[in-house]
Amino acid sequence: MKLTIERSSLLKSLGHVHSVVERRNTIPILSNVLLDAADGRLSLTATDLDLAIVEATEAHGIEPGATTVPAHTLYDIVRKLPDGAEVSLSLDDNQRLTIEAGRSSFKLACLPRDDFPSMTDGDLPHNFALPAVELKRLIDKTRFAISTEETRYYLNGIYLHVAQGADGPVLRAVATDGHRLAQADTVVPEGAAEMPGVIVPRKTVGEIRKLIDEFEGDVEVALSDTKIRFGFGQAVVTSKLIDGTFPDYSRVIPKGNEKELSLDCRAFANAVDRVSTISTDKSRAVKLSLGDDSITLSVTSPENGTATEELAAAYQAEAMDIGFNSRYLLDILGQVEGDTVAARLASPDAPTVVTDEADQAALYVLMPMRV
Repeated sequence: MKLTIERSSLLKSLGHVHSVVERRNTIPILSNVLLDAADGRLSLTATDLDLAIVEATEAHGIEPGATTVPAHTLYDIVRKLPDGAEVSLSLDDNQRLTIEAGRSSFKLACLPRDDFPSMTDGDLPHNFALPAVELKRLIDKTRFAISTEETRYYLNGIYLHVAQGADGPVLRAVATDGHRLAQADTVVPEGAAEMPGVIVPRKTVGEIRKLIDEFEGDVEVALSDTKIRFGFGQAVVTSKLIDGTFPDYSRVIPKGNEKELSLDCRAFANAVDRVSTISTDKSRAVKLSLGDDSITLSVTSPENGTATEELAAAYQAEAMDIGFNSRYLLDILGQVEGDTVAARLASPDAPTVVTDEADQAALYVLMPMRV
């Protein structure tokens, strides 16, 4: 194998694939990235056996061949080479990869290509195209609520499925960790109507989110009951799905909350952030005291003292005190696009529904806490 490639092209592709590789691996080959040169292109593949990313980039002076090299080491080398450098890669008879750029030269030990695991797609019968901007929106509106509790593995991802919305079927993304729930809808793409409900793992969500920022157009999605594939032009992400049943989330979305609160989103977020500064406990609880067209935020810390702040708000129901985890509250407020955030409440110990007046296709549920 031999080729020459622009440093920027190689770095971009390595940046996309190397993050799949875990820093600590008990299986040496999984620490490597597969380099496969043929037909004027260099293809890079990385996998952790649950997730694989393949990306192709143009190269020249190619002598076909393939090998695997340590992914993070190769990425660090290319990252530290000067901008605009032409990078030469060549594999010798001793299975060592020589990397040359200008006066710099590196030799890396390789492992055979045949040892690299292949993550076959299998049959993916459901195929559709989803605009990148819509996939980005579905992820951003929900991923903050993905659970990190490994014992509840079925909550460790985004539940993607076709659901019945107010005006007909929608493609819906839902995530919850038991303390909060985030839901976002978009139009059902052609070909997606019969898809099964699938749980896309947290790590996969993070990797495709990074690729979206550099991609315009439609993302090609293909899935089965066990695997999903996202096509971003030159990059393809294939992932196993979480083998579990997502809970019936509709049961935790309250229908009878009649106390309506509306206020300036940015002012509210800034006030929550300010008063929670004084809190020292892990939950960083903030108490909201709701009165006639006003809301008072307060935090009490045995070590630091107290903090209060009053805001104008549209609220006409009976007075009520309710507490929330300030970090969870700020996560939700950070996704509100409009100037105004609206909340529907029932009682101090019942879930609160939060909506964005600029995006009615998104909805959030937040469990209160004792303060």
